[in-house]
Amino acid sequence: MFYIQSERLKLIPLNLHHLSIYQQSDALAVELGLASVSIDMEPLFLNEFDDALQNFWIPSVEKNPQHYQWFTNWLMVLKEENVGIGGIGLTGLPNENRESEVGYGIGQQYRGKGYATEALVCISHWAFMHPKLHTIVAHTPVDLFDSQRVLQKAGFQSVRAENKLLRWELKRNT
Repeated sequence: MFYIQSERLKLIPLNLHHLSIYQQSDALAVELGLASVSIDMEPLFLNEFDDALQNFWIPSVEKNPQHYQWFTNWLMVLKEENVGIGGIGLTGLPNENRESEVGYGIGQQYRGKGYATEALVCISHWAFMHPKLHTIVAHTPVDLFDSQRVLQKAGFQSVRAENKLLRWELKRNT
């Protein structure tokens, strides 16, 4: 099984089978050899996640099986406890502007410990191995300060406001 890792985390890109059983967290934990996958998030974020699962990840992974890592949710696994604590992912291979967007979410009980930043740095390093990727983009609501802090700590710069969202960018080191 392919994965990348940082000091405290293992990031596992979920394939089509994993995505199909994701909402059965016990089945996914067994499949991946984890103690559990229990990600406690606010209803707004759970709705966004469910929408991404059904309307982006599953159809995109079906269409791009050879590059599924670029179109899926990567499960954040806390190595010390062997539990799934959140997810992170990109919106696809670099586009015509040489960009890909990143999004992430982490269980409430694991916030404030640097895990989201660590996962963001880890997946950014992996993504920048693609020669066509120049910029990783993220968007946050103007009032979602915790997420903005994660982006800042990972080296992203806020570049402009767009429709009540802040656009953040991390450029490849050249």
